[in-house]
Amino acid sequence: MPEQLKKAMLVFAKRPLPGKVKTRLVPPLSPEDAADLYQCMLADVLGMAAKLPGLFLCLFYEETEGAHEYFTGIAPGMTSLPQRGKDLGEKMADAFCVVFAMGYEAAVVIGTDAPDLPPYYIEETFGRLESGKCEAVFGPCEDGGYYLLGITRLHRVLFRDIPWSSGAVLRESLKRAEEVGIDVSLLPMWHDVDTAADLERPELLAEENEAPRTRKFIANWRRRFSKPM
Repeated sequence: MPEQLKKAMLVFAKRPLPGKVKTRLVPPLSPEDAADLYQCMLADVLGMAAKLPGLFLCLFYEETEGAHEYFTGIAPGMTSLPQRGKDLGEKMADAFCVVFAMGYEAAVVIGTDAPDLPPYYIEETFGRLESGKCEAVFGPCEDGGYYLLGITRLHRVLFRDIPWSSGAVLRESLKRAEEVGIDVSLLPMWHDVDTAADLERPELLAEENEAPRTRKFIANWRRRFSKPM
């Protein structure tokens, strides 16, 4: 049997303020609606993470005025720390460094853009890392990025000079891993909620998905604007 590792779950988040989150959804959403949707997505992701057994949960928030108070208020059972770094790569590398320094041996980071991500994907990631057959697990996104990254030690090459917020994120990350001999495993493809087209995904209204607050928001929004269900 593979050895059980000390596992940490990292969630990257922002405070849901109008004009600061989900800006690619404005329009069709108003800035206020976009912030409300983000708040629902955040709550769904935190709710899903809290149900996973045996994990240290750590929320890394974008540091803005009032952010610490906000996140310690909505996630009292999680450790909440500010993100540190100039870009997403530096921020993720620092977050992994923090939890590995605490003694955790496997860590997975997710954001809030995939609120209906099945928890099985996270459990599967830790299982693959514990098996020792790979050092990194990526969850590919349809837009060319990734919705999840799991590692057993900090590989800074995965976070440096990556074209973040582009369709080449995963491709470049996998290229870097191959160049330095990091064994990688890929999860099934999943989707983000980033654009107006994503709001039309039928999966987001499925009763069995893991995002009840997001599902309710989108259903109400479609009803309000007579969108076909």
